[in-house]
Amino acid sequence: MSKPTIELRNLTKVYSTEEMETHALRGVSMEIAAGDFVSICGPSGCGKSTLLSILGLLEPSTSGDYFIDGMNVSQLSLSKAAEVRNEKIGFIFQSFNLIDELTVYDNIALPKRYSDRNFSRKEISERVTECLEMVDMVHRSKHRPWQLSGGQQQRVAIARALVNRPSILLVDEPTGNLDSKNGDAVMQLLVDLNAAGTTVCMVTHDPRYADMATNKLHLLDGKIISGIAPQGANAFHGKEAS
Repeated sequence: MSKPTIELRNLTKVYSTEEMETHALRGVSMEIAAGDFVSICGPSGCGKSTLLSILGLLEPSTSGDYFIDGMNVSQLSLSKAAEVRNEKIGFIFQSFNLIDELTVYDNIALPKRYSDRNFSRKEISERVTECLEMVDMVHRSKHRPWQLSGGQQQRVAIARALVNRPSILLVDEPTGNLDSKNGDAVMQLLVDLNAAGTTVCMVTHDPRYADMATNKLHLLDGKIISGIAPQGANAFHGKEAS
Protein backbone atom coordinates (compact mmCIF):
# COMPACT_ATOMS: atom_id res chain seq x y z
CA MET A 1 0.00 0.00 0.00
CA SER A 2 1.34 3.43 -0.94
CA LYS A 3 1.95 6.06 1.71
CA PRO A 4 -0.78 8.67 2.22
CA THR A 5 -0.32 12.15 0.81
CA ILE A 6 -1.32 13.65 4.18
CA GLU A 7 -0.92 11.96 7.55
CA LEU A 8 -1.57 13.46 10.98
CA ARG A 9 -0.54 11.68 14.16
CA ASN A 10 -2.02 12.84 17.47
CA LEU A 11 -1.96 16.50 16.45
CA THR A 12 -2.80 19.15 19.03
CA LYS A 13 -3.07 22.92 18.93
CA VAL A 14 -3.24 25.06 22.06
CA TYR A 15 -3.56 28.86 22.07
CA SER A 16 -2.26 30.30 25.34
CA THR A 17 -2.67 33.68 27.00
CA GLU A 18 -1.84 34.81 30.52
CA GLU A 19 -5.42 34.12 31.57
CA MET A 20 -6.32 30.89 29.79
CA GLU A 21 -5.55 28.09 27.37
CA THR A 22 -7.75 27.25 24.40
CA HIS A 23 -7.44 23.71 23.05
CA ALA A 24 -8.35 24.10 19.36
CA LEU A 25 -7.30 20.57 18.32
CA ARG A 26 -7.13 17.56 20.63
CA GLY A 27 -5.21 14.53 19.37
CA VAL A 28 -6.27 14.56 15.72
CA SER A 29 -5.05 11.60 13.64
CA MET A 30 -6.01 10.93 10.04
CA GLU A 31 -4.76 9.90 6.61
CA ILE A 32 -5.67 11.37 3.22
CA ALA A 33 -4.69 9.40 0.14
CA ALA A 34 -3.63 10.97 -3.15
CA GLY A 35 -6.71 11.83 -5.18
CA ASP A 36 -9.11 11.94 -2.22
CA PHE A 37 -11.76 14.64 -1.85
CA VAL A 38 -12.28 15.28 1.87
CA SER A 39 -14.82 17.63 3.40
CA ILE A 40 -14.38 18.95 6.96
CA CYS A 41 -17.57 19.91 8.79
CA GLY A 42 -18.55 20.92 12.29
CA PRO A 43 -20.00 23.80 14.32
CA SER A 44 -18.35 27.19 14.63
CA GLY A 45 -15.29 27.02 16.88
CA CYS A 46 -14.77 23.27 16.52
CA GLY A 47 -11.26 23.60 15.02
CA LYS A 48 -11.95 23.44 11.27
CA SER A 49 -10.05 26.59 10.31
CA THR A 50 -7.20 25.76 12.68
CA LEU A 51 -6.84 22.32 11.12
CA LEU A 52 -6.80 23.80 7.61
CA SER A 53 -4.17 26.38 8.64
CA ILE A 54 -1.92 23.64 10.00
CA LEU A 55 -2.45 21.49 6.89
CA GLY A 56 -1.41 24.50 4.81
CA LEU A 57 1.72 25.14 6.91
CA LEU A 58 0.39 28.57 7.79
CA GLU A 59 0.84 27.86 11.50
CA PRO A 60 2.51 25.08 13.49
CA SER A 61 0.86 22.50 15.69
CA THR A 62 1.58 22.45 19.43
CA SER A 63 2.42 18.74 19.41
CA GLY A 64 2.07 15.68 17.22
CA ASP A 65 3.38 14.92 13.74
CA TYR A 66 2.29 16.04 10.27
CA PHE A 67 3.58 14.24 7.17
CA ILE A 68 3.23 15.30 3.53
CA ASP A 69 4.24 12.58 1.07
CA GLY A 70 6.14 10.83 3.87
CA MET A 71 8.11 13.92 4.99
CA ASN A 72 7.59 15.17 8.54
CA VAL A 73 6.78 18.87 8.12
CA SER A 74 5.82 19.53 11.74
CA GLN A 75 8.94 21.43 12.76
CA LEU A 76 10.13 23.05 9.54
CA SER A 77 11.71 26.50 9.55
CA LEU A 78 9.57 29.30 8.16
CA SER A 79 11.57 29.39 4.93
CA LYS A 80 11.42 25.61 4.40
CA ALA A 81 7.70 25.55 5.22
CA ALA A 82 7.14 28.29 2.63
CA GLU A 83 9.10 26.26 0.07
CA VAL A 84 7.02 23.12 0.67
CA ARG A 85 3.81 25.13 0.69
CA ASN A 86 4.60 26.80 -2.64
CA GLU A 87 5.56 23.49 -4.24
CA LYS A 88 2.77 21.21 -3.01
CA ILE A 89 -0.21 23.22 -1.73
CA GLY A 90 -2.77 25.52 -3.32
CA PHE A 91 -5.26 27.63 -1.32
CA ILE A 92 -8.79 28.79 -2.06
CA PHE A 93 -10.33 31.20 0.46
CA GLN A 94 -13.91 32.28 1.10
CA SER A 95 -12.94 35.95 0.74
CA PHE A 96 -11.05 35.36 -2.57
CA ASN A 97 -7.98 37.37 -1.37
CA LEU A 98 -7.36 38.89 -4.78
CA ILE A 99 -5.40 42.13 -5.21
CA ASP A 100 -7.67 44.80 -6.66
CA GLU A 101 -4.78 46.83 -8.12
CA LEU A 102 -3.67 43.90 -10.30
CA THR A 103 -5.34 42.42 -13.35
CA VAL A 104 -6.81 38.93 -13.31
CA TYR A 105 -3.76 37.75 -15.25
CA ASP A 106 -1.29 39.26 -12.77
CA ASN A 107 -3.19 37.91 -9.75
CA ILE A 108 -2.90 34.40 -11.15
CA ALA A 109 0.76 34.89 -12.10
CA LEU A 110 1.83 35.97 -8.59
CA PRO A 111 2.70 32.50 -7.20
CA LYS A 112 4.83 31.80 -10.28
CA ARG A 113 6.68 35.09 -9.95
CA TYR A 114 7.39 34.51 -6.26
CA SER A 115 8.48 30.90 -6.74
CA ASP A 116 12.05 29.89 -5.91
CA ARG A 117 12.33 28.69 -9.50
CA ASN A 118 13.10 31.38 -12.06
CA PHE A 119 10.28 30.88 -14.54
CA SER A 120 10.61 32.69 -17.83
CA ARG A 121 7.99 35.15 -18.96
CA LYS A 122 6.90 32.62 -21.61
CA GLU A 123 6.54 29.82 -19.04
CA ILE A 124 4.45 32.07 -16.79
CA SER A 125 2.26 33.22 -19.67
CA GLU A 126 1.60 29.69 -20.90
CA ARG A 127 0.66 28.40 -17.45
CA VAL A 128 -1.53 31.40 -16.56
CA THR A 129 -3.38 31.05 -19.86
CA GLU A 130 -3.84 27.33 -19.21
CA CYS A 131 -5.33 28.04 -15.78
CA LEU A 132 -7.59 30.77 -17.18
CA GLU A 133 -8.90 28.24 -19.69
CA MET A 134 -9.58 25.72 -16.90
CA VAL A 135 -11.90 28.18 -15.16
CA ASP A 136 -13.32 29.75 -18.34
CA MET A 137 -11.96 33.22 -17.58
CA VAL A 138 -9.63 33.94 -20.53
CA HIS A 139 -11.97 36.73 -21.67
CA ARG A 140 -11.52 38.48 -18.31
CA SER A 141 -7.73 38.32 -18.09
CA LYS A 142 -7.25 42.11 -18.35
CA HIS A 143 -10.01 43.03 -15.90
CA ARG A 144 -9.49 43.97 -12.26
CA PRO A 145 -11.12 41.85 -9.51
CA TRP A 146 -13.55 44.63 -8.58
CA GLN A 147 -14.95 44.46 -12.12
CA LEU A 148 -15.97 40.81 -11.66
CA SER A 149 -18.89 39.08 -9.99
CA GLY A 150 -18.33 37.00 -6.86
CA GLY A 151 -18.48 33.78 -8.83
CA GLN A 152 -15.94 35.08 -11.34
CA GLN A 153 -13.61 36.22 -8.55
CA GLN A 154 -13.74 32.76 -7.01
CA ARG A 155 -12.86 31.23 -10.39
CA VAL A 156 -9.84 33.52 -10.59
CA ALA A 157 -8.85 32.51 -7.05
CA ILE A 158 -9.06 28.85 -8.09
CA ALA A 159 -6.88 29.54 -11.14
CA ARG A 160 -4.31 31.25 -8.92
CA ALA A 161 -4.32 28.27 -6.55
CA LEU A 162 -3.63 25.93 -9.48
CA VAL A 163 -0.91 27.89 -11.23
CA ASN A 164 1.98 26.08 -9.51
CA ARG A 165 0.41 22.65 -10.17
CA PRO A 166 -0.14 21.74 -6.48
CA SER A 167 -0.86 18.14 -5.60
CA ILE A 168 -2.99 19.29 -2.62
CA LEU A 169 -5.76 21.88 -2.77
CA LEU A 170 -6.96 23.33 0.56
CA VAL A 171 -10.34 25.04 0.31
CA ASP A 172 -11.94 27.20 3.02
CA GLU A 173 -15.71 27.77 2.62
CA PRO A 174 -15.42 28.31 -1.16
CA THR A 175 -19.13 29.04 -1.59
CA GLY A 176 -19.70 31.14 1.52
CA ASN A 177 -19.91 34.44 -0.38
CA LEU A 178 -21.71 33.06 -3.44
CA ASP A 179 -25.33 32.51 -4.41
CA SER A 180 -26.47 28.94 -5.02
CA LYS A 181 -25.94 29.05 -8.80
CA ASN A 182 -22.35 30.27 -8.54
CA GLY A 183 -21.73 28.02 -5.54
CA ASP A 184 -22.83 24.98 -7.54
CA ALA A 185 -20.57 26.01 -10.44
CA VAL A 186 -17.54 26.40 -8.17
CA MET A 187 -18.21 23.04 -6.53
CA GLN A 188 -18.48 21.34 -9.91
CA LEU A 189 -15.11 22.83 -10.82
CA LEU A 190 -13.59 21.37 -7.63
CA VAL A 191 -15.13 17.98 -8.41
CA ASP A 192 -13.64 18.11 -11.91
CA LEU A 193 -10.21 19.04 -10.56
CA ASN A 194 -10.39 16.15 -8.12
CA ALA A 195 -11.40 13.78 -10.91
CA ALA A 196 -8.26 14.91 -12.78
CA GLY A 197 -6.12 13.82 -9.81
CA THR A 198 -5.87 16.78 -7.43
CA THR A 199 -6.26 15.95 -3.73
CA VAL A 200 -8.88 18.30 -2.26
CA CYS A 201 -9.46 19.06 1.42
CA MET A 202 -12.39 21.43 1.95
CA VAL A 203 -13.94 23.13 4.97
CA THR A 204 -17.64 23.80 4.42
CA HIS A 205 -20.76 24.50 6.48
CA ASP A 206 -23.08 23.41 3.65
CA PRO A 207 -24.13 19.74 3.99
CA ARG A 208 -25.03 19.54 0.28
CA TYR A 209 -21.47 20.36 -0.71
CA ALA A 210 -19.95 18.23 2.04
CA ASP A 211 -21.80 15.26 0.56
CA MET A 212 -20.02 15.79 -2.77
CA ALA A 213 -16.73 14.73 -1.18
CA THR A 214 -15.57 11.12 -1.27
CA ASN A 215 -14.78 11.25 2.46
CA LYS A 216 -16.50 13.36 5.13
CA LEU A 217 -14.79 14.34 8.37
CA HIS A 218 -16.72 15.81 11.28
CA LEU A 219 -15.05 17.84 14.04
CA LEU A 220 -16.45 18.67 17.46
CA ASP A 221 -14.53 20.43 20.24
CA GLY A 222 -11.22 19.87 18.46
CA LYS A 223 -11.72 16.12 17.96
CA ILE A 224 -12.68 14.00 15.00
CA ILE A 225 -15.97 12.30 15.87
CA SER A 226 -16.51 10.66 12.49
CA GLY A 227 -14.56 10.40 9.30
CA ILE A 228 -11.27 8.91 8.16
CA ALA A 229 -8.86 7.05 10.39
CA PRO A 230 -5.31 5.88 9.73
CA GLN A 231 -4.77 2.19 9.06
CA GLY A 232 -4.69 0.22 12.31
CA ALA A 233 -5.95 3.10 14.45
CA ASN A 234 -9.09 3.03 16.52
CA ALA A 235 -11.58 4.17 13.91
CA PHE A 236 -13.40 7.46 14.05
CA HIS A 237 -16.42 5.85 12.42
CA GLY A 238 -19.27 6.72 14.74
CA LYS A 239 -17.34 7.24 17.98
CA GLU A 240 -15.30 10.08 19.34
CA ALA A 241 -11.54 9.91 18.98
CA SER A 242 -9.66 9.81 22.23
